[in-house]
Amino acid sequence: MSGALETTGRSDITAPSGAEERRVIIASSLGTIFEWYDFYLYAILAPFFATLFFPPGNQTAALLGAFGAYAAGFLVRPFGALIFGRVGDLVGRKYTFLVTITVMGLSTVIVGFLPTYKSIGFAAPLLLIILRLAQGLALGGEYGGAATYVAEHAPDNKRGYSTAWIQTTATVGMLVALVIIAVCRRSMDPAAFSNWGWRIAFWVSLPLLLISMYIRLKLNESPVFQRMKSSGKRSKSPLTDSFLRYPNNKFVALALFGAVMGQGVVWYTGQFYALFFLQIYLKLDYLQTYILIGIALIVATPLFLFFGALSDRIGRLKIILAGCLIAAVTYFPLFKGLTHYVNPALEEYQQSTPISVTADPATCNFHIFIVPGTTQSSCDKAKDFLGKAGLSFTSTAAAAGQDVITMIGNNELHGFDAAKYGAALKATNYPPKADLNRVNWIMAELLLIIMIIYVTMVYGPIAAFLVELFPTNIRYTSMSLPYHIGNGWFGGMLPLLATAMVASSGDIYYGLWYPVIIALITVVIGALTLRNIRMHANLEDDHSVLPAPAV
Repeated sequence: MSGALETTGRSDITAPSGAEERRVIIASSLGTIFEWYDFYLYAILAPFFATLFFPPGNQTAALLGAFGAYAAGFLVRPFGALIFGRVGDLVGRKYTFLVTITVMGLSTVIVGFLPTYKSIGFAAPLLLIILRLAQGLALGGEYGGAATYVAEHAPDNKRGYSTAWIQTTATVGMLVALVIIAVCRRSMDPAAFSNWGWRIAFWVSLPLLLISMYIRLKLNESPVFQRMKSSGKRSKSPLTDSFLRYPNNKFVALALFGAVMGQGVVWYTGQFYALFFLQIYLKLDYLQTYILIGIALIVATPLFLFFGALSDRIGRLKIILAGCLIAAVTYFPLFKGLTHYVNPALEEYQQSTPISVTADPATCNFHIFIVPGTTQSSCDKAKDFLGKAGLSFTSTAAAAGQDVITMIGNNELHGFDAAKYGAALKATNYPPKADLNRVNWIMAELLLIIMIIYVTMVYGPIAAFLVELFPTNIRYTSMSLPYHIGNGWFGGMLPLLATAMVASSGDIYYGLWYPVIIALITVVIGALTLRNIRMHANLEDDHSVLPAPAV
């Protein structure tokens, strides 16, 4: 394809200077860091919120309920992409992400004042889900706006590097959230934190919101958008042009299944599922978990810029697909390595103490979303107990109507009684938490850094890849939808689905099949259908129809 694209209709609007480009990157990145901080506060505290906002009694049920509300924010992100993407292509980039940052900030602050389940019953999770939906809608419009805005200020030969600064913001936002939560938890006793201290991290969003709004108000509109607007080439129907007009709709689908879907699961496995795995299954204390993840984030974050810059030289797609492939091949040994180096006593216990659950299959349920009418059978409760203990077990079928029978070593337990299960674990020398004196900190950190490196490979180049795939007049709308389906649905659902898969299968590693399979599908589709080219290397392409696809 020719690199010379039409740039007619230019006005006297001047291209941004180097200083202005840097201001744009800084201002856009700071605001986006704030949005990610807001969005991931809940994710990091999800295991804690399980006991605050959802019915007590079954830990996995409560955790799945918390992850369900967590997932709701992800599920609605594509709808935010449609709403705000359309506004961004019609009205402008700057105005749109001023609105999104306001919605995100206010929704987060309100969570800090939300009553718990103990105070208002099921109204608590309902209100929490509504606020998560508002956050998801806002984030659905934020990312596409920030990435497009920065890309349209960047030189053609540095676009991967410039947009990679936006790619660092999700990781930095998570790091900031980890630090603030850790400080809050360390500065007060557990009872105080459980009572009110957790709210501080949400209250911090208010000054951050005001600062971010002030910075963004100082920005000018994207020069590429201004030239398109002055030449009268804006799309009158961005949704129709993006998703109902060929070949643009084809490229939306290819972007999703051939790049973003795999990128999403690799991102959430390396940063969030690893965090949950350390805390929930390996029983590592929260502070040590935060420190391990935080160090990995700090060490690996500059690699977002490295891979973004590298994509300017060798292409975006090959880096993304390589990250997906390497991750899929190595996830199982990496997570088994975490068990070996973080909680060797748990690994030894599993090897010496066989555990089995025998129950009527009709009584064992695969729970994903927990609702008020959800019931838990004895089989569900038994698997819940063992799964929360970080223990793998074998499942066998019993005769219809037979109550669950659990074998823990030589201890045979009929039905479910938490006290008896706890006594059986204690009698067989089960380690209730990771022994910090036996943790191999260096190897554990190395494994986490490797997983974050995968994240930087797939995520660093993705913004430039998506921006260059679509023309200016529908760019915001077209790129936002596949990004937020890939990350919001395929990636955001990962903790919820993986947790349910572990509870149902009896294997603490079974949830990894989800990101492995999704990443491999992306590698195959991306390699077969998308070439490593930049279709709109010059973003001044105002055509409403894409050039002939290079597939």
